[in-house]
Amino acid sequence: MKLLPLLLLTLLGLFHLAPQTQGAKILLTLGFPGRSQYIFVESYFKALAARGHEVTVISPFKNKPVPNVRFILAPKINDHYDEILAGMNVPGIWAQQKVFSEMLVNICDCVLSEPAVQKLMHSGEKFDVVLAEMVQTESLFGLAQHFNASLIGFSSYGNDYRIDLHMGNISPLSYNPLPTLPLSNPMTFSERLSNKWEVWVEKAAHYWIHSPAMEKQYAKYFPNAKKTLDEVLDSFDFMLLGQHFTLSYPRPYLPNMIEVGGLHIAHKPKPLPEDIKQFIESSRDGVIYFSLGSNVKSKDLPQETRDTLLKVFGGLKQRVLWKFEDDNMPNKPDNVFLSKWFPQPDILAHKNVKLFISHGGLLSTIESVFFGKPILGLPVFYDQFMNVKRAERMGFGLGLDLQNLKQAELEKTINTLLTTPSYGNAAALISERYRDQPESSLERAVWWTEYVIRHKGAPHMRATSRDLNFFQLHGWDTSAVLLGLPLLALVVLVKLSCWLLRKVFATKPKRTDKQKKH
Repeated sequence: MKLLPLLLLTLLGLFHLAPQTQGAKILLTLGFPGRSQYIFVESYFKALAARGHEVTVISPFKNKPVPNVRFILAPKINDHYDEILAGMNVPGIWAQQKVFSEMLVNICDCVLSEPAVQKLMHSGEKFDVVLAEMVQTESLFGLAQHFNASLIGFSSYGNDYRIDLHMGNISPLSYNPLPTLPLSNPMTFSERLSNKWEVWVEKAAHYWIHSPAMEKQYAKYFPNAKKTLDEVLDSFDFMLLGQHFTLSYPRPYLPNMIEVGGLHIAHKPKPLPEDIKQFIESSRDGVIYFSLGSNVKSKDLPQETRDTLLKVFGGLKQRVLWKFEDDNMPNKPDNVFLSKWFPQPDILAHKNVKLFISHGGLLSTIESVFFGKPILGLPVFYDQFMNVKRAERMGFGLGLDLQNLKQAELEKTINTLLTTPSYGNAAALISERYRDQPESSLERAVWWTEYVIRHKGAPHMRATSRDLNFFQLHGWDTSAVLLGLPLLALVVLVKLSCWLLRKVFATKPKRTDKQKKH
């Protein structure tokens, strides 16, 4: 009995020793109208709210009420969504960069000019943390200095060289492909050359087009800013990256850059709606799930592509769940189940689902691997080509060109993925590796967010590399001294040697006749 009070005192002491985070005020900005970016952080900000933090979310999406969460709707960008999607397929690297920059400026303008956002900015309200999406919406990052808050970035697509620059991380392009290219790791010489060229073009476009536009917009909406835009970009305290080394490849990170790939996945699948459950479980040969994600709509596919899909799906012995945005589809085969929305992770978790046909978005790819399903990728834009290429290299998927889809090729690819065990085995192996973590991605993201709050921005995690110029960072100044001094000494030695040799071996001048007489 004497041990019980001692045990209680010990537990009480441990409780007080555990790090405590008082409820903080957090502002989350989601300007991009793609639903997948919202899905990536939805569980995360709800978890923060559940822990007592007051969360304000600015986004273009309507939401149901959530305790401790205030939603500020900024819907104007939705009117330009079709233009955004069309602009992503503009031919030519420079033209793509120009259109992409105009799109991002438009997104920021739609958010910052929103009356509800303006009201918040002039309310005198304070925030402890601003969570910013890393999609080159730099003027939105200015909200952190406006509210004198710590700045934490998050990236649903993972890392790239821009994020490395913000954080002072050194991660060579020789093995880190751009997310927009259909490349993976390792790269061949020609792929590394292409990767380097694309980065050069992007940097030039950023310097000449994007950065001036963002500077102008930042000055417009933050006329009394305490920091310049460059200082804001240098003020990121922490970065949450939507990838994991088991799903991609190992790369170097600083301590304030944390991988949280799979942040959106609930580890305990929810029960399926009865009609979907019945459709899946009554199929003797299994089910294929087909979805092009939240940004691309199947109903907008060319009629020829839809006809090809219908012919192939209708000839399968498996049943097909197809995310389709219209209520009716002419000539729909009996083995196809249509719906405008599916609980995707819960479907992929079902053991009778054999294959995922996807656009190759990172969230969908991670879900496919998490639940051990092979994937057939039909990429459309941005990082989807890279994700599908990575699936091919890692052995858990194959890819086809959605814009040039052929019936025979699609039939053969689906059959290969369904009948070749190596694809399912590879997906299962990667799933096992990914799941072997000390905590979930959600728990990790919440813990580190509260760590930054507890330590007032965690300035002790800031790398000195961010305070060095290009020549200092890459050691050019010290290399110049180390190489220059010996070279200078060598030059002096040679000069001195030449001078001495001339002195020693110089021929005496011949004496003239007059000099001889004297």
